[in-house]
Amino acid sequence: MMKKIILMLGLAVFGFASENVILSVDTLFLIACSGLVLLMTPALGMFYAGMVNRNNVLSTTINSVILYALIALQWIIIGYTLAFGDDIGLLIGNLNHIFLVGIDGQSVGNVSENLFMFFQMLFAVIGAAIITGSLAERMHFGALLIFILCWSTLAYDVLAHWVWGGGWLMEIGSLDFAGGGVVHIAAGVAGLVGCIMLGKRKYAQGIMPHNLPLSFIGAVFLWMGWLGFNTGSALSVNSVAVNAFLTTNFSVVGAMLSWMLVEWIKYGKPTLLGSITGIVAGLVAITPSAGFVTPFAAVLIGFIASPICFFAISYLKSKFGYDDTLDAFGLHGVGGIWGGIATGLFATSSVNGIIKEDAAGEGLFYSGDVSLLVVQIVAVLACFVLSGVVSYVILKIIALFNPLRVEESQEINGLDQALHGEIAYR
Repeated sequence: MMKKIILMLGLAVFGFASENVILSVDTLFLIACSGLVLLMTPALGMFYAGMVNRNNVLSTTINSVILYALIALQWIIIGYTLAFGDDIGLLIGNLNHIFLVGIDGQSVGNVSENLFMFFQMLFAVIGAAIITGSLAERMHFGALLIFILCWSTLAYDVLAHWVWGGGWLMEIGSLDFAGGGVVHIAAGVAGLVGCIMLGKRKYAQGIMPHNLPLSFIGAVFLWMGWLGFNTGSALSVNSVAVNAFLTTNFSVVGAMLSWMLVEWIKYGKPTLLGSITGIVAGLVAITPSAGFVTPFAAVLIGFIASPICFFAISYLKSKFGYDDTLDAFGLHGVGGIWGGIATGLFATSSVNGIIKEDAAGEGLFYSGDVSLLVVQIVAVLACFVLSGVVSYVILKIIALFNPLRVEESQEINGLDQALHGEIAYR
């Protein structure tokens, strides 16, 4: 049963061939893409670290990097089977692959299931790492690890099953090519809930990024890694993979230009910080639709993404008074929401013929039918609500036994020395 579901997943979402034959070229392709995606987690650590106070550089970096080990172990034991095990009531996978039992010698499309498992594990890792951006500079390290571990099990794995593993969102024809909802909306919302429950940082106002060149390097490596993230989601060397490669890059083109224009108009000066933020906004926005839209549509998606994310970061955050340290919600949550909706507008069978067969239809701008758009909005809401509720409950329970936030003196002096006994700059 599981093999049938995953094969349907591949056909409906990733577009790989139907025959269950492991091909060397597709295997090499996915290994290379996995290497690029693996690069994203340390790159995110660099991107985040450059934008915090100089006394929190190392704590911010380790928050991202250590999650590779934590989530990889969780994925091997139970995460993969919850996400891609045989379906139970369109809600969750069963435990037939706990500790990866039963996947040796099996294939998904034209690659081994072991390789597919590893590639999907990297998505879970980067989703968890994104959350840390909202909670930086004030959360206990132990509480953070417990929260992320529980969130990955109860929110990420469930959403992955709903969207990719044979769950109800897949059943109604929603489209999420590489994790716009499963990874970015879910992580952004978890970060939003977390930062609200933690409260504002001490002396947060007026603190500028301490090392923008470091953040620039992180953004560039994120961009490179994202090419594996989106392109590899085709799981095969085919036209859909090529299209995903192109759309990922062209969305960045639109997003960087529009972020620069918005900054230039509002502040009179374009900035490097704005440019690299635009890179991430464009990458997030194209993620759910990379294998379903044309390159020109990708430029439009990216161009629209930056003003939306800019509004969320510069207006919504101050309006509602939450302290999203590194704007994980403003970039990933809001960008993912726009990307999911944009899929319902721009998806076309001329890029991926599977859309007419297994999705809720083509996008509104191609079919004149709102069916896919409605399904995409339902999927966005499902990701938002599940991640939000799960995050709130987990943090409430943790707070009963352990403080979520460090002591005020530790926060003021920086978490590098207080929590890890290290200093980045002497």
